Amino acid sequence: QVQLVESGGGLVQAGGSLRLSCVASGRSFNSYAMGWFRQAPGKEREFVARISWSGGRTYYADSVKGRFTISRDNTKNTVFLQMNSLKAEDTAVYYCAAASTSYGGSRNSDYDYWGQGTQVTVSS
Repeated sequence: QVQLVESGGGLVQAGGSLRLSCVASGRSFNSYAMGWFRQAPGKEREFVARISWSGGRTYYADSVKGRFTISRDNTKNTVFLQMNSLKAEDTAVYYCAAASTSYGGSRNSDYDYWGQGTQVTVSS
């Protein structure tokens, strides 16, 4: 069992930056691939970024490529999402997720555990 707690969300102006964190509790954090998803009002939850168990491989949605960076610190059981050049369309609740596979995936169903989410609001 893995528990995930996100933090770092908030209100920011367009063009600004935020860094989200997700701390995992439970065993064997470094055996899980981790992902970030987001859900805007009235929309389905969508993939944002994912990182392999070792941190050696990362993948991004086209909409955030070049602006967001996912990373992890396995010594601290933490995964990060650095978000730069934020746009109004990035406004959403952001969720971290853990997959009991090496590389995860881009679908909600690829993940076994989810956090409660953190709100990111970008004002234009």
